[in-house]
Amino acid sequence: MAVMITDLCINCDACIDECPATAIVSADASPLGEGEYTYVKPEKCIECVDSAVPKCADVCPTEGCIVWDMPYTSEFNDHFVESDNYVIRVHKKKGLMSPEVSPRPYRESISLEQREDQVSVGETLKLYN
Repeated sequence: MAVMITDLCINCDACIDECPATAIVSADASPLGEGEYTYVKPEKCIECVDSAVPKCADVCPTEGCIVWDMPYTSEFNDHFVESDNYVIRVHKKKGLMSPEVSPRPYRESISLEQREDQVSVGETLKLYN
């Protein structure tokens, strides 16, 4: 995964249509039991590695709303599978789409420290003036 939407989200849903991986859903469609804000499916997020910045953060009107999370790779499997912040999709044939089963690309330029601290995507990529 790579990005997470925090409780600063105002539920404008501007990010949903911008996501090329269809990884973002509205609060109403969140797999979390009581989703209160827009949700990023970690098993689908690709951090827009082929773009200058993640498209969700580029259109988000709320500074600091979208933050970095750990890479969706096998090394961080427990971080995602055992977290209350995520509900990982179960595929009919492949089973749980965990980082061990379906790792996603991530921005290697973002340090593990920035990810652990959940630093704002906009702050690290200078989206704000």
